[in-house]
Amino acid sequence: MHIVADENIPLLDAFFAPLGRITRLPGRQISREHLLDADALLVRSVTRVDPQLLADTPVRFVGTCTIGTDHLDLPGLAAAGIAVASAPGCNARGVVEYVLSCLLTLSERTGLDWRTRRVGIVGVGEVGGRLAQTLAALGVECLLCDPPRANRGESGFAPLDQLLAECDVLSCHVPLTHSGPDATWHLLDAGRLVALRPGAWLINSSRGPVIDNHALKAVLAERADLQVALDVWEQEPQVDGELLQRCALGTPHIAGYSLDGKLRGTEQIYRALCASLGVPAPLTLQSLAPDAGRAQLQFAADTPAQWLLERSLRQVYDVRDDDARFRAAMLPLAGQSTAAAFDALRKGYPLRRECPEVEVRHSGQEETAALLAAAGFKR
Repeated sequence: MHIVADENIPLLDAFFAPLGRITRLPGRQISREHLLDADALLVRSVTRVDPQLLADTPVRFVGTCTIGTDHLDLPGLAAAGIAVASAPGCNARGVVEYVLSCLLTLSERTGLDWRTRRVGIVGVGEVGGRLAQTLAALGVECLLCDPPRANRGESGFAPLDQLLAECDVLSCHVPLTHSGPDATWHLLDAGRLVALRPGAWLINSSRGPVIDNHALKAVLAERADLQVALDVWEQEPQVDGELLQRCALGTPHIAGYSLDGKLRGTEQIYRALCASLGVPAPLTLQSLAPDAGRAQLQFAADTPAQWLLERSLRQVYDVRDDDARFRAAMLPLAGQSTAAAFDALRKGYPLRRECPEVEVRHSGQEETAALLAAAGFKR
């Protein structure tokens, strides 16, 4: 069996070498010529996969080690009889920690307590649902918006315009869709961006075109009260440097780029490929995951609970570091292509583990233990 795979998939050899020969390539460079003798294609979010890419190749399985599938032509692949698998929920924990870090940073910069801000979550699937659960456990009030689920008769959801009117923070977690009654392309257009509450915080870690970036740049030129954190960009890997300068935080599509999230994606696609082949899947992430980055944090007994929580979250992931690296790489390229620098930041991304891989030792009261558990730290 010949497997062509994005070179950035972690534990590629460990999981897939027992199944056959592997060819590693940069995701954006995978072409039809590379697939002429391939049986399976494994990708991440940067490879566009459609019937044209696979035309007259023996590929019969496509696996994306990501939660999103907007880079796959799902109807076209289904019509061509090609099995497709994705990794739903694999990076949900990492994205939640990204959003928490954004909240901490914007709180620090504005002087407003993130715990008292009402958060609107747009898209309540694997990621948005996990974020809602975490924030609720931390005592943060949330409003939820998910039109497809509301249309199926599920309760607990509010219209997007209500979130715009009533929420201090808006966090986007929708898939990118271009058609249908609930299409998300430019979901936040000029009209809705203008409708954001005074002093609102806007966080997008879903897909760039969910927000009209041209309109956002114009709105930010007029409204200094808004605080915007973008992890995704409408034309990525091309980044609008002027928009970046107007954002409070900017990062190169790495919200869910924790090692643990990527490893879960690899394992899910390994299991899907084995199922497609009708062979056992004896390998497990538990047996293959590295120890690198796992840590213990120690705090004094009299450490205030909220300070301890926020310090621990910063130790696990601090968005300020990614923002600084991103600006240093992007801003000198004004008027030039940012694609190579954007991809280099992703390929060379530092090791990042998640809260469940970090043990926080303390002698605090029940309040401290409850906060740490709510945030997902190892018990």
